[in-house]
Formats: sequence, structure tokens, C-alpha cells
Amino acid sequence: MALTLTINQDDINTLCDRVEGAQEGAYAIQKLTDDYPSMTIDDGYAVQAELRKRYLAKGHQLVGWKAGLTSRAKMEQMGVHVPSIGFLTDKMTRTEDVGIKTSEMVHPRVECEVAFVTNKDLKGPNCTLLDVLAATDYVLPAVEIIDSRFSGFKFDLASVVADNGSSARFVTGKNKVNPQGLNLQKIGVVMKKNGQEIARGDSSAVLGNPAEAIAMLVNILAEQDEYLPAGSFVMSGGITEAFAVQPGDEITAEFEVLGNVSMTFVA
Repeated sequence: MALTLTINQDDINTLCDRVEGAQEGAYAIQKLTDDYPSMTIDDGYAVQAELRKRYLAKGHQLVGWKAGLTSRAKMEQMGVHVPSIGFLTDKMTRTEDVGIKTSEMVHPRVECEVAFVTNKDLKGPNCTLLDVLAATDYVLPAVEIIDSRFSGFKFDLASVVADNGSSARFVTGKNKVNPQGLNLQKIGVVMKKNGQEIARGDSSAVLGNPAEAIAMLVNILAEQDEYLPAGSFVMSGGITEAFAVQPGDEITAEFEVLGNVSMTFVA
């Protein structure tokens, strides 16, 4: 099943030029629908696919995918009503001990997530939560640093999909937890900025169960004639709303069972 597009390849290339330039140059652009008001979510995924193709051609390695806008808090914050997906490459990963440069981003914000690593292929269009659990090698705590490249952090779903779901950076904790026997619906998390609590929530905020977000992602991939291969790293979506960060900030996400993830931000 292929995407249904309202734009042609020249349009896709033009829009991808804008997104790629903004991501690599760390500058804001107007949302894409300002010039292409009839642009659809499928059109956004076509631009995203072109962006992925370009990054892989530059030597990036695809490590996995991310589900976005999977919690009610995030949907309300962004004014959208449908989850989305984006790709993740090795150039986006950061470690806990190295400062993350905010100068490489436009609107850096953090959100805590449950991440999955698979050991079997997952294919749609009828992937279920049980399929995901059977194909999960382990889960681990993670923080995603998202970065919408659109002016004023204002966008619509077609534009954010084209912008690869605002993907920018991610950091994972060291604990790898077997999902068997783990209640994925009730993993509590507290996010702290500079030692002060700024949010708390639990994993049920992500479509009731983060594994449901992975199943949704696999089914969206199927709409693009793609699948999730074994060995993929997948982020299931923010448990709370996203919080802005600036140089000097220290962020810690404290997860029940899964452990902690910490990072610092520099200029």
C-alpha cells in the first residue's frame, strides 16, 4: 500500500531542501503548509522519506524509529489529534557524559520516553501489542531532545511529519530490562530540571501502553511499504509534555524499574 500524494517529486525536493537546510543550519522556517496549503500527511511522509534517503546517502546509519504525539498531553500541546512517526539515525544519539549543544538546534525541548529494542522483524498492517511484546528484546529509559524547525514552535501535522517528527537527539539509560513480567502500563517517571521536579507521569499516558505506540508505528510503516527490522531501536513517545532547555540546564528522568537518564546542555 503506497502513499497517496497531492504533490509531485519537484515539490517534494523543494520542501525537503527547506527542511534539510533548517535542520543542518539550525534556523527556523515557516511551516510548509503556508506555501502548500493542500499538503497532506501522506505528502509529509513523502518529504520525510526523501530526507531519510539524503541523510543515508551522506553516511548516516538508520538505527530505528520514533513514535510522536502519542500522549494526550503532547497532542494538546501541539494542537494535533493523530500520532506520527519519524526515523532515527546514529548521528542523533548522545551519551549521558557529554554536553548536548543547543547551538545545533532551534527550539530544543526534552521529553521522557520508554524505548524498545527488537529482536524480530515486525510487519504491518495488522501489528498488535502482543506482536510487539513477542519481538522486544528489552526496554530501556530514554530522553528525546526534540527540535521543531518551524518559527515560534508552531506547526501542523503535515509539516511536522515532513520535519521528521521534530527528531533531533536522544539519550538512553544503561539499564536493559526484559519486558516479560514488566507492567509496561504503569512505569512512573519524574523529570527534573536543575534538581527541581518539572513533571511526573506514567507510561499509560502513551496510548495506554507504550507497546501500542510501537504497533501503531509498524502499521504506519506498512502504509509506506516498509517494516521494522530486527535490531531496531524505537522510541514510543513522550510521557509528559516537552520542556524547553537552554545552556547550563541539567535534566534527569527518573523511571520506576527502568532507572535514570541524565544529561547536560551546553552552548
